[in-house]
Amino acid sequence: MTTLTTLSLLAAMFLQNDLADKLRELDPKVLPAEQPKMIGRDARARIDEANRRESEAWSKIRTREEWEAYRDRRIGALRASLGATADVPKANVKVTRKLEGDGFRIENLVYESRTDLLVTANLYVPVPERPSMPGIVIIHSHHNPKTQAELQDMGMTWARLGCTVLIMDQVGHGERRQHPFVDAASYPGTYRVGRQDYFFRYVTAMQLYLVGESLIGWMAWDVSRGVDLLLARPGIDAKRIILLGSVAGGGDPAGVAAALDPRIKAVVPFNFGGPQPETKYPLPENAEDAFNYAGGGSWESTRNLRSSARDGFLPWVIVGSVVPRKIIHAHEFAWDRDRDPVWKRYEKIFGFYNEPDGLSFCNGRGAVTGQPPESTHCNNIGPVHRQGIYPAFQKWFDIPAPEKEYQERRPAGDLLCLGADVKPRPVHLIAKDLAGTARPKAGRLRDHWTFVLGPTEPQADAKVVESLPQKMGDVTIERTSLEVEPGIVVPLVLLLPAHDSASKVPIVVAVSQGGKQDFLKKRSADVAALLKGGVAVCLPDLRGTGETRPGDSRGRGSEATSIAATELMVGRTLLGLRIRDLRSVLRYLRTRADLDDGRLALWGDSVAPANPPDRRFDVPIDADKQPDLAEPLGALAVTLTALYEPSVGTLLARGGLVSYRSLLESPFVYVPFDAVVPGGAKFTDLAETLALLPVRSIRLEGLVDGWNRTVPKDAATKVYTPAMLESEVPSMAWVLQSLKR
Repeated sequence: MTTLTTLSLLAAMFLQNDLADKLRELDPKVLPAEQPKMIGRDARARIDEANRRESEAWSKIRTREEWEAYRDRRIGALRASLGATADVPKANVKVTRKLEGDGFRIENLVYESRTDLLVTANLYVPVPERPSMPGIVIIHSHHNPKTQAELQDMGMTWARLGCTVLIMDQVGHGERRQHPFVDAASYPGTYRVGRQDYFFRYVTAMQLYLVGESLIGWMAWDVSRGVDLLLARPGIDAKRIILLGSVAGGGDPAGVAAALDPRIKAVVPFNFGGPQPETKYPLPENAEDAFNYAGGGSWESTRNLRSSARDGFLPWVIVGSVVPRKIIHAHEFAWDRDRDPVWKRYEKIFGFYNEPDGLSFCNGRGAVTGQPPESTHCNNIGPVHRQGIYPAFQKWFDIPAPEKEYQERRPAGDLLCLGADVKPRPVHLIAKDLAGTARPKAGRLRDHWTFVLGPTEPQADAKVVESLPQKMGDVTIERTSLEVEPGIVVPLVLLLPAHDSASKVPIVVAVSQGGKQDFLKKRSADVAALLKGGVAVCLPDLRGTGETRPGDSRGRGSEATSIAATELMVGRTLLGLRIRDLRSVLRYLRTRADLDDGRLALWGDSVAPANPPDRRFDVPIDADKQPDLAEPLGALAVTLTALYEPSVGTLLARGGLVSYRSLLESPFVYVPFDAVVPGGAKFTDLAETLALLPVRSIRLEGLVDGWNRTVPKDAATKVYTPAMLESEVPSMAWVLQSLKR
């Protein structure tokens, strides 16, 4: 190499490094102020619109026939939302222990709800058994499993009164827990032992979503199989099957199960359908118009049901669909009967059937923010609440009210059902079996992803607001905001290299969860290399990223998770909407005479650190020092956008998921909720999608699994073709080469 050539290379490197330094210092802000509330405000507005639409439709219902037509459409949509129904297994009930009591017997049993899914339950049986007995199913809350004292009180008391009572562990609770944290010694750190069953609902729900199922759908299915169990026993009166759902997460599946299973003749869904413990008391005078019938999204998937706001199966509709069967409108704390609009709706529905006596209520005192005894907190269903239930059961089903409740409680260990030789198959592995393995035909791939992602087509051309260009040496900097739909703005920075005004330059569009800030701070050398290679770089903040991020937290209780869950309620996915934003950006770039749409590359990246392979991953959800979360948005967004945009010729994806199926390998997942797409692994997965993309050049780097661990190349080649994983050529040199083809 000549001295002149060496000096030229050194000079080029100096200039490129100098540009990278300047890019790191560049202020990427486009909007006058950051917009952390933008996507949350939009999601809440859609909930409000759903409430208005459904209230208007309800107000027009005048007859029983009109109500039933309204109801049937919405309950049909509920069924579709919950996931596919499984085959009903043959009766496979095993009694593992019998405990004799005073006027009753407890049978500890195990039954199969669906293939490989075992349910542990206590059956409280009258002694002697009666020729005609009511059957009662009680769903516990998220506070405590089937062994809790209030549940025992109800089981023993009603059994002594001649009822057969089934109390099961919900999916993920008690003996069906999906984690190993049973006591303080289970983990060397501080954590809330008694809340892990509840917290891990978050992970289980994500895993079931991936295969097109739902946690509440599985809970309701367990209940119906429990009804099967009861009706298979001699003496159970099929006309007296009753379902109670406890406060705090038990009322939700109770309402859903009763709506779907007509064999349930009465339901008591605590805190579901009407005002919640968090609802301001008393209600306002205009509660009929102001009440939030739909609710809102959060990590608790059993309440904010997917597509419920879009398709109208709001909680009150679910419960109201039970009519003319019996309903007890049940509240843990004080209840404003006079203003409760849901109570009025139930009364109207029962009126259609001339069955006003089929509706009753029970409630407690105080508020969730108060303390006992003024506020009637309970773990499942407390004594004060049961006093409101007894009269209705006596009137409807001839179940006598007890003179005194029986409270000879058993130690929790007596009520356990599984022996040491029985190892229930965990939910994540059952879900993994449901994940599709067949590669779809190319013609159906887009249809599949459109179905699971929701709308990705831009609604219209964006409203463009451009600021004056800025020069940085030979580089021109343009700051632009695109209003891609009313109230949703995508800010972007466009970096243009020096070029002949008569020519068009190739373009790389780069996206990540951190937005344009991450690229300028942490990928400045790569951006500089592209610019020095004569390529324009566009850095947009897709909704909820960069300047529009709703905070920095990304975990279970974050605002980001709540917004993503709300989007599911209105029939959309946050990932699908971000793809829509990216497509709007591409549509805008095509309008520019200085950019070459025929030489377009998408670059999705993640600067989130991967977890080391020796990191401990079996960590309680609320413990300190959680493993780092993956941030696969960039890779997911560019991959799926390329499915819809045939002009994309080059695709570079860094830090993406090796597969959605990798989230089904264990009960621990370190991926944010908004990266999960319901049904994303049901028929196909990311590798199958990439293999069928109409993209000329694809390169994958830094793939991670569901634990956010870097996937070794030899393991990645079992999923992807080696050509996609080649790394000998530096990333940006590879991009530049591909754009010149």
